[in-house]
Amino acid sequence: MLNDTIAAIATPLGEGGLAVVRVSGPEALAVAGRCFAPAGRNNLSPAAAASHTVHFGHIVRDGQKLDEVLLTVLRAPRTMTREDVVEISCHGGLLPAKLVLDTLLSQGARLAHPGEFTQRAFLNGRIDLTQAEAVNDLIHSRTELALAMASEQLSGKLSRLINQMRDRLLGLMAQVEAHIDFPEEDIAPQTREQLLRELSESTAQMERLLETAREGRILRQGISVAIIGLPNAGKSSLLNQLLGFDRAIISPQAGTTRDTIEVFANLRGLPLLLTDTAGLREAADPIEQEGVRRSLEALARADLVLQVVDASQNRAASADPPLPGLKGKARIRILNKIDLPGAHLEFEPDGIPTIPVSCQTGQGIEALKEAIKKLVWAGGVAAEMLEVMINSRHQELLAKARQSAHAAAAGLQDALPLELAAMDLRRAINFLGEIVGKTITEDLLDSIFSQFCIGK
Repeated sequence: MLNDTIAAIATPLGEGGLAVVRVSGPEALAVAGRCFAPAGRNNLSPAAAASHTVHFGHIVRDGQKLDEVLLTVLRAPRTMTREDVVEISCHGGLLPAKLVLDTLLSQGARLAHPGEFTQRAFLNGRIDLTQAEAVNDLIHSRTELALAMASEQLSGKLSRLINQMRDRLLGLMAQVEAHIDFPEEDIAPQTREQLLRELSESTAQMERLLETAREGRILRQGISVAIIGLPNAGKSSLLNQLLGFDRAIISPQAGTTRDTIEVFANLRGLPLLLTDTAGLREAADPIEQEGVRRSLEALARADLVLQVVDASQNRAASADPPLPGLKGKARIRILNKIDLPGAHLEFEPDGIPTIPVSCQTGQGIEALKEAIKKLVWAGGVAAEMLEVMINSRHQELLAKARQSAHAAAAGLQDALPLELAAMDLRRAINFLGEIVGKTITEDLLDSIFSQFCIGK
């Protein structure tokens, strides 16, 4: 597939000032040249143009000018794919970009698959697999912390750390295999101790990296937060306060919210998917019954529950009914309406963080935001942590590598045949290699790059 030439629209579909159509492959310059008419004395055809130059002209099809464009020539290997690349900036909008793309396809290019440009960058050795994944993370970043994490990974810092660990294990395996080749010479006690010490340091490094998985998942996928409570407790008002604008309708009348409302929020650098739910109560109205059912579904999916309590009511009236979906959930109890006379602010100690707020005045909202961040985020965000936050694929492979390294250490400790230790070390090396793409399968490539948008 690397022998053909691919093309795709690289900018989001829709109306806008500009759209960019990208072409990559051995025939990129020729394909573009067959439909590009340069304008002006100093503008050249793509084949005659120097690398990294921009040229003004028109895209032409069947003798008709389709659009006025700027064409950028990027010659291999100094391109994102290490192939010849042409990028055509045309007018934004669905039709101009589509006509330009269709013209390129009619001249011999093939429509690119999702993520195929980045996949070619990986297959041609410009980036490794963790950097390719970082491209997708960068595109989907919703907070500055997530963006910083993706940028650090794209720069190759995680790759370098994984490769250092792999190289270290390769050195250890070479020592073990050297002793296998000369079985008449037993491993000296000091040599065995050195191998065990280096294996221990390697597994400790894997442990430290595995500890970043939870924070990495939070920044990549966000935290699902369900706002629950009785009718008229102030759930929709709380949603509006956390967002900083009015998203949900609020009313003194109980039962205003009949359906779940989902909206993304950036809370102090953390991506949250907030779900405002219908009030939890026995309902006779079929519509309200459906709203309660959806509320319970949102509760079951949530990583964090914000349980809103009306502090102006007596405890019996404000307490939520027992819900099996709450068991084992991270939860914050929010005492709302503390600005009203007679509000009660005390609960029996039960280990649940309890924050008094007024969604009417905004009192306590900043303390609530801090409590949310403290509950879902383990400590501060050190720069070195952002550099190497792993994703779920990395986590699975690192855990397997650690297990194999532990097995190798146990074999050396118990003086088992050295062939067993070498086998375990080779497994650990292969698992680490799969993280950066040194060992790879076609199915894994398809799985990773199918998540990308077309044109990237």
